[in-house]
This record gives sequence, C-alpha cells and structure tokens, in this order.
Amino acid sequence: MIKFEKFTLPNGLRVLFHKEPASPMAVVNVLYDVGARDENPEQTGFAHLFEHLMFGGSKHIEDFDAPLQAAGGQSNAFTSNDITNYYDVLPAQNIDTALWLESDRMLSLAFTPKSLEVQRQVVIEEFKQRYLNQPYGDAWLQLRPLCYKKHPYQWATIGKKIQHIEDARMDDVRAFFKKYYHPGNAILCIVGNFELDFIQQKVAYYFGDIPKQDRSIRQLAQEPVQKKARVKRIVRHVPADAFYYAFPMGGRMDQSYFYADLISDHLSNEKTGMLYTILQKKKKLVSEITAYITGSIDNGLFIITGKINPSKTMAELDEALWALLEQYKNKKIGKTALQQLITKMQTAKAFQDQGLLNRAMNLSFFELLGDATLINTEANRYTEITPEVLCQYTQKLFTKTQCSLLHIQAKKS
Repeated sequence: MIKFEKFTLPNGLRVLFHKEPASPMAVVNVLYDVGARDENPEQTGFAHLFEHLMFGGSKHIEDFDAPLQAAGGQSNAFTSNDITNYYDVLPAQNIDTALWLESDRMLSLAFTPKSLEVQRQVVIEEFKQRYLNQPYGDAWLQLRPLCYKKHPYQWATIGKKIQHIEDARMDDVRAFFKKYYHPGNAILCIVGNFELDFIQQKVAYYFGDIPKQDRSIRQLAQEPVQKKARVKRIVRHVPADAFYYAFPMGGRMDQSYFYADLISDHLSNEKTGMLYTILQKKKKLVSEITAYITGSIDNGLFIITGKINPSKTMAELDEALWALLEQYKNKKIGKTALQQLITKMQTAKAFQDQGLLNRAMNLSFFELLGDATLINTEANRYTEITPEVLCQYTQKLFTKTQCSLLHIQAKKS
C-alpha cells in the first residue's frame, strides 16, 4: 500500500506527497497534461520540441542542469502522445533546488532565438537518426496514420515530418507554452523523507505566486469504427521483411484494456505463447515475434509484430497467423493458466512501484486519470477477468475488418 497526501494550491496546481523514510534521496516529478495528441495537425512535434526547450534555461536560471548537478541531482523528461513528464532526483536535503528550478521554468521559461534554434537542430537530428536512418525506424510514422484517420494519435511524438519542426517560430512556441504550461495543467508529485507541513510550506513558497490560468478544453476528433481491412506495403533497405498487425482496443480506463493486456502477454510468452511455439519454433516462419499494447489514454492498439525468415513469405506468415488467431479465439484459457497470468501481471505492477521515481511518476499519472488511489487498486481489475470474458473479447478483437497491416519489405539487391 502506497500512502500519500494530496492538496491543491489556489492557482490550481495539484500536489501529491508520498513520505519515504527509508531513502536519503527525493524525487520531484512534474507532469503536464499535454502530449502529441494536443498538437495542431500542421504543427506536429511541438510537445516533444518543448520538452527540449524546457532544459534551455528560464528567466532567472540560464542553465537548468548546472544547479541540479551541483546539488548532487539529475533530471530528465519524456513526451508521449498523452503527457509530458519532467523529473528530478536528488539528495533530500537539497529539495529546495529542484522546487526552485521547476517553479521558475513553469513561471518564466526563457524564450530566445538561440535556444529555439539549438533545440530545433537537436530534435531534427533525433528525427533523422532514430526514425529515418535506422532500419525499421519509420515503422510507426507509417503505421499510425494507417490505423488512425481522425484521432491525433495518427502522428508520433516526434511529429509527422521534419518540416513542422523546421517551421516552428517564436510566436508558436510562446503560444504553446502559455496554453499548456501553467499550474492548472500540471501535477506535482514529491517523494522523500519529509513531513507534510514542510512540503506544503515549500510548495506554496515556490509555486504559490505563479498566476492561475484556466485550462483549455480538450476537443479531440474521435476515431470512427474501422469497417474494412487496411494494408500498406513499403520497400526499405532492411535485413528482413517486418510486419505490424494492429487491432483497435479500448483506452486506459476501459475494462477491456486489461483483457488486451493479459492476452498480449499470453500470446507472446517466449516459452508457452502460441506466437512463439507455433509460428517461430514449429513452423519457423519468423525469426522473432511478439505482441503488446500501446497503453494509450484514449483508444489504443493491440500490436503483433515480428520479422519473417528469409526462406518464407509474407503470404505464408499471414495465412498461418490468421489460422492461429482463429484457433485462439475459439479456445478458452484454463482457469489455472489465467490465474498464473493475473499473478504475473500483479507482481510486475507491484515491482514497478518499488523505486522512488516510479512511484512519483505513477502517482502523477493515476491522478491525471482521475484518481491517484488507483496506484493501489488498479491491479485488482485483473482479478475480475474470467476465461469466458477473455474468450468473448478475443472474438471482437481479432477481426480482419478491423485489422491494419504494415508490411515492410526488404529491398532485394
């Protein structure tokens, strides 16, 4: 059981505090409720660009990392389609440094042409190196718009194309900051060996004077039900043919999310999963294969992906995979096997909450979902699942009319 306290400042900043007496370290985590899904379709990649800009210095602090490193700490951040998350880890006695840094850049990020140009080039280089110059690097740039036709999940966090980053202007950057980077759109979580009144005083001191601002109303285009199979084949200089089968699934708060989570683990288990035992070990159609879910807040994707052995064809793999899925749909998982899966999932989630940083990030994320207490109760949703329910769900999940297939074909020399 992870115990925590929660309070909200008058300016709208939601604050979570978890006391951890056993560690000399502390974590300051700031989650902003903005991700790639909030971007203008003609200005994609902005949430990720802003993650980089947030380390370019603020009005009173020219170099964000220097004071934190001097205090024995380190910081980092990540951007997803749903959120942007910043975190600082440092000795507990130096907690003021992290709170000072995070509050100052929330209030007054430095907008300079030099900072924008530097971070623009960093992001463009990342786009090239990770997505354009690596084998299979652009797979998700191709798969997302194949699966999503209306919802903004149709582009990756890096953006649709480099041009959107190249065209970013100072006025665009200022507008994005003003709209999303304010107390009412943030969740602050502190983990460490402190008392609640101490944290309340510190948070009020550093963040209390930041002006209140109303949150923008999120109005995202809803994805219509897919009624026809989609297939895209592209030729690339890659070692082997790769495939990505994508099936629409429920969002993070939907009960079916947990069905899909169990199924992905059951199918792709390296020792007993049917994907491995039949397609890789027995039929030797693939050199590797796995299944996973995207974990999105809004409706996500169930993915089956792998690489085809050179002596086999995509047609052979496709026929065998659909035969396997039909077999899986019509065979209920045993109660013992299901209980083993549930126990494995619950153990994995408990393990995820062991570290201070994981607790801070998970508390923040669950608060964003609507209830931070889910960190203690969400695992119970797996126990409600029965073999019958899973079987019924697979009938809906694995349908050809709702499948999107990306085939990356190896270019022959």
